[in-house]
Amino acid sequence: MEKNLQISWKTILKALGPGLIVTAAFVGPGTVTTTSSSGAKYGYVLLWALTFSVFATIVLQEMSARIAIATGKPLAEFIRTSLSKNPTINKVAAALVVLAIGVGNAAFQTGNLTGAAIGLNAILGSSAILWLWVIAIIATILLWTGSYKLVEKFLTALVAIMGFAFLIDMFAAKPDWGQVAAHLVKPTIPGGALTIVLALIGTTVVPYNLFLHSSSVLEKGWKGWQGIKIMRWDAGIGILLGGLFSWAIMITAAAVLHPLGITIKSAGDMAVQLEPLLGKWAATFFALGLFAAGMTSAVTAPLAGAYAIQQSLGLPRDMKDKYFRLWLMLIMLSGLGFGTMVFATGRSPIEAIIFAQAVNGVLLPIVAWMLLYAANKKEYLGEYTNGPISNVLGGVAVITATVLGIRLILKALGLM
Repeated sequence: MEKNLQISWKTILKALGPGLIVTAAFVGPGTVTTTSSSGAKYGYVLLWALTFSVFATIVLQEMSARIAIATGKPLAEFIRTSLSKNPTINKVAAALVVLAIGVGNAAFQTGNLTGAAIGLNAILGSSAILWLWVIAIIATILLWTGSYKLVEKFLTALVAIMGFAFLIDMFAAKPDWGQVAAHLVKPTIPGGALTIVLALIGTTVVPYNLFLHSSSVLEKGWKGWQGIKIMRWDAGIGILLGGLFSWAIMITAAAVLHPLGITIKSAGDMAVQLEPLLGKWAATFFALGLFAAGMTSAVTAPLAGAYAIQQSLGLPRDMKDKYFRLWLMLIMLSGLGFGTMVFATGRSPIEAIIFAQAVNGVLLPIVAWMLLYAANKKEYLGEYTNGPISNVLGGVAVITATVLGIRLILKALGLM
């Protein structure tokens, strides 16, 4: 039976790609800042939220990619054309996708540009607002000319080096492994921690990645059960690697920063985590990694957002299309505008980055419920429709994110 066919490791390793793109997209300054702040303030207590986020990402990304392989349509196009037999419902669903991606990416871009700016400011000094604008202009030029791929590969390599440095540093920091094991799967939300829990979810289960992944697997040309098997290995390996980086950062912060009572207010505060491994070079290395993470994401977020919006509206996926460039600019300018406000008003850039991730945690259920419903459309997916296990895992992920999002909204409104 084709569903039970075996795939060689050689085939899997040669095919790796879309899953690593997902990882590169979510391991940005939001992830670094949120996991560092969580570990510094709450120790190991919120590790469970990261565990939930990583496995929710695997479950939801698999559904998105499977829909694309089964139907030959990226997720946004499938929602626009096939979510319901009623065209009006499809249009409303597509509009909700545009709203969620538009608002979410504007928030993400604020965090990306802000993170890159504080990283560069820590290395070169001068004004953080100046670096914010310089980074936004460079990212815009790279996107406008389409010459971002080489630069993106270089920056992604820097982020990967920082991730592996944290993995090594985690062991050098000598964490309490008993506490790590206890809190990896023990759901606890201390008082005042709801926002950062949503931020951990929002920075890992990135809504635009669901659309980016579905487009990426189509470009690979994967088909049938063989394609789905390869996609599952690719997604699992890529996302777990990103999860390892995130766990390492949080565990290191819990081991190094939490006992010192350090509240993270700057890139320098976060860099202290790397001192067990890098000593006096920790601050420079961390700042460079934060800049690279922000710069990479500052290019990826507008690009992925524009693709998702174009597909939702039935417009061309051509980067030179006038509407495609319009979405790029709107996302970039939104991030630049909010980022400028953060620095100009003297607000904490760390808090702004965490808030941006929490916004996406609140918006996630809008897209996730549609995805779960779409993955059960047997008339389109046939044998590739969700099975009981996918529905249970997906249902738990979506319901948990929804409940936490509603709680945060009620809290913000003073109703909790």
